[in-house]
Amino acid sequence: MEPFEYAIKKDVRNNPIVREIDQARQRDLWNSVGIAGFLVLVLLFSAWQHFELLRHGYEIEQMERERAAQEELMRQLRLEVETLKSPTRIEMLATERLHLVAPGQDEAIVIERVLPADPPAKSVVALRR
Repeated sequence: MEPFEYAIKKDVRNNPIVREIDQARQRDLWNSVGIAGFLVLVLLFSAWQHFELLRHGYEIEQMERERAAQEELMRQLRLEVETLKSPTRIEMLATERLHLVAPGQDEAIVIERVLPADPPAKSVVALRR
């Protein structure tokens, strides 16, 4: 025989416990999440601005270095152009490479540039009545 206490079937209800949602606590939670999200967005925006400022600073430095290099190249090219335009160099090339001879005093003809005359002054026109 079984003991008496095991023979009685106990009716145990395992109904889930439903907790009520505390509206004030839920509202405080969402307020805290909103404030934290806003602060994170402000922090991210601030960091983005800072890194963009740094990136632009590096770009400016790079452009300044490029500008200095271009100015140096421009100076070198100007010096080379002036050297190539030198009359003594042109005369040397003409006499040595092209076998030209310098003209004598009686063979040279100097052509003077004629400057254009000044335009006439504006005239005054009388009105007819």
